[in-house]
Amino acid sequence: MAHPHPDEILRGLDQEQREVATSVGEPVVVIAGAGTGKTRAITHRIAYGALTGALDPKATLAVTFTTRAAGELRGRLATLGVHGVQARTFHSAALRQAQFFWPTAYGGALPQVTEARFTVVAEAARRLGLPTDTSLVRDVSAEVSWAKATNVEPESYAALSRASGRSVAGLEPEAVARLLVTYDNLNRDRGRIDFDDILLCAVALLTDHEDVAAQVRRTYRHLVVDEYQDVSPVQQRLVDLWLGPSHDVCVVGDPAQTIHTFAGARSEYLLGFSRRHPGARTVELVRDYRSTPQVVDVANGVLKGSGQRHVTLRAQRPAGPPPVFAAASDESDEAAAVARWFKDLRGQGVDWREMAVLYRINAHSPAYEAALSDAGIPYQVRNAERFYDRPEVRQALGALAATARTRGAEPGLASTTEVMGALGWTETAPRTGGQARERWESQNALVDLARDLAAAHSTLADLVAELQRRASVQHAPAGAGVTLTTLHGAKGLEWDAVALVGIHDGGVPFVLAETDEQLAEERRLLYVGVTRAREHLRVSWSGGRRGDRRVSRFLTAVLPGSPTPVRTRRRQVSRETVAMTCRVCGGGLSAASDRVLGRHADCPSRYDEDLLAALRTWRTRAAETAKLPEFCIFTESALVAIAELCPRTTDQLAEVSGVGASKIRRYGSDVLALVEAATETHDRS
Repeated sequence: MAHPHPDEILRGLDQEQREVATSVGEPVVVIAGAGTGKTRAITHRIAYGALTGALDPKATLAVTFTTRAAGELRGRLATLGVHGVQARTFHSAALRQAQFFWPTAYGGALPQVTEARFTVVAEAARRLGLPTDTSLVRDVSAEVSWAKATNVEPESYAALSRASGRSVAGLEPEAVARLLVTYDNLNRDRGRIDFDDILLCAVALLTDHEDVAAQVRRTYRHLVVDEYQDVSPVQQRLVDLWLGPSHDVCVVGDPAQTIHTFAGARSEYLLGFSRRHPGARTVELVRDYRSTPQVVDVANGVLKGSGQRHVTLRAQRPAGPPPVFAAASDESDEAAAVARWFKDLRGQGVDWREMAVLYRINAHSPAYEAALSDAGIPYQVRNAERFYDRPEVRQALGALAATARTRGAEPGLASTTEVMGALGWTETAPRTGGQARERWESQNALVDLARDLAAAHSTLADLVAELQRRASVQHAPAGAGVTLTTLHGAKGLEWDAVALVGIHDGGVPFVLAETDEQLAEERRLLYVGVTRAREHLRVSWSGGRRGDRRVSRFLTAVLPGSPTPVRTRRRQVSRETVAMTCRVCGGGLSAASDRVLGRHADCPSRYDEDLLAALRTWRTRAAETAKLPEFCIFTESALVAIAELCPRTTDQLAEVSGVGASKIRRYGSDVLALVEAATETHDRS
C-alpha cells in the first residue's frame, strides 16, 4: 500500500494545526480551545513525522486519560496509514511497563490490581469503628484516589487536608488518614495493589532502576500527552521519567477545561511547560469547528473577565439559532420546559441521540427522568461508571457466554433477546426512574448493540465473541435517546442540542464552592457544558422552593443587557427571556408562566374572550392532528398573551414569550388568521 505524500497530510489543516503538525522533534505545547481540532492536529503531527522520517511510529507513546480517547487516537492514526503507535491511557501504559519489568527488578510478578476498592474501603472503615454507609465509603474511595494522585503520604494527610480545606464525609482529617493506612494494609496483606497504585509502582520502578528507565526511553523516543491540563503530580512525575533528558514531547490541553482539580489535576503543568522546556514552541488553536457563532459567543462570555488563562474561540460554522435563556418557578417546571424544547427540536429533525441534559450533580437526574418519561421521550442516564463494568452488563455477558457454549450455532440476535428477556429485559422501558430505569437502559443498550452487530455476526458464538472483544477495550454502545449526565461526565462529548439546567447560584457555582480557586473551577465547568453544544443551546435556572435563587453570576456577560450580548440572527436572545418585568405594574417576574404571560397573573389586564376561546378550540384540533399534548402546541399562558396583544404580523407574534421561529413556521398563519377574524368581528360590532 502506497503511503501518501507528506504534503497530503497537511492539506485541510488550518494555519495553527499545520504549525503543530510540522513541529516534530522539538518541545511543543498546544493550548487548544474547545472544538478546535486538537486530536486532528496531534494525529497529523505523528503522521507527518512518520512520513518525513522525523518520527518512528513504533517508538512513539501517546497517552491520554480515557480508553475511548486512546481508541480514537488509534483509529485516526490508522486512517492516516500510521500503525505501531502506542496510544494508551496513563494507567494502561504504566501497567504494561510495570508488569514487564517488575519480575526482573524485584524478583516477582507485579501484584494483581484489586477490583474491590469499595468493599475494601468499607472493611477498613468497619475495623476503625467508622460508619460504612454508601455515601461515606464512596467519598473515602474518591479521597484515596486524590491522595495517591497527589502523592500524599498518610502521615502528611491531616495537615495537607486542613491546609487545602478538604472535607470528606464529615470525618476529621486524622480519621481519614487512619482509613488510608488501614486500606493500604488490607490490600498489602492480600497481595493486591490499588488501581491508582499502578502509577506509583511505575514511578518507583523507573526511579529506582535507571537501567529500566533507560530501556523505556530507548523504546519510546517520542512522547505525546493529550488533555495535559488534567495531569496530576504523580502523572507529571511519570512523564518526566519517560522523557529523561529528552525534549521530544508534545503536550496538548486547555486550561479553561481544568475541571478535575478535586481529583489531583493541575493546569500549572500545562501553563508552566515553557519554563521547564526552554525554547519550546507554543501554538494556540482558536478556530472552533464544533459550535455555531451563537454558542461560541456564550462560551467566550462565560470566561469574560474571569482572569483565567484561556483562548478566545473564533467560530467557523455558519450562524445558528439563538441560545435560549429561561427561568422557571421550580425544578419541575424547569424540567417540563426542557422536555417541551426537546419535542420541538425533534419536530425539526434533531435526533434524540443528539440531545443532552447536563446538570451539576446526579441528584438532579430524577426530575428530568420523570419529565422526559411523561413526555414520551427516550433517554439514557450516563454516569462515571464504565458501561461494561455495570453489574447488569457483566451479568448479561456472563449469561450470553454460558448460553453460547451449548447453543453457539443458533441465530445470534434471537438468542440474545431470549437470554436478555430471562434476565428481566423488556421491549418497552419501565415508567419508573432510578435504579430500575438505569438497569433497563444498560440492558437495552446491549440489545441495541446486538441488533447493530447481527448482520456481520449471525451466530450467537460470533456475536458473543464480538461483544467480549468490545468489552475488553471498553467500546461502549451509543444510547438510543436523550443523554442525561453531569457536567463533569460530559467532558469530551458533544451533541447537536444541549440543555444546561440548574444554572443558578448554589447550582453553578455549586453551594460548597467558597474559595476563589473553587469558584474559578465552577466557571470552567460551565464553559465545558456550553461548549458541548454544536447548534442548539438552552440555559435555565429555577427559583427554588422559596423563590430566592438568582441566576448564576457566570452568566452576567451573556444575558440581555450585558455589555457583550449574545449574537443571534435577528434578536439578542430567545424571546423566552424577554418578559422579565410585568408590563402592568413593572415588578419583577419570577414564575415561568408569568414571564410567558408578560405580567403577574393577578395584575389587571384585558383580553378578547372570544379570541381566547377560538385559540383554545384551534389548539385542541392542532394537538389531535399532531398527536401531542396541547401544551406542546401553545401553553395556556401563551394563548392568553396572544389574546391580550392581538398580534397582526409574525414579528409581533414573536414578541410573545415562548413563541419561537419553529412555532411561527408551523402555526403562525393559523394564529394570525384567528386574530384577524376576531379583530374584524370586533370592528363590525
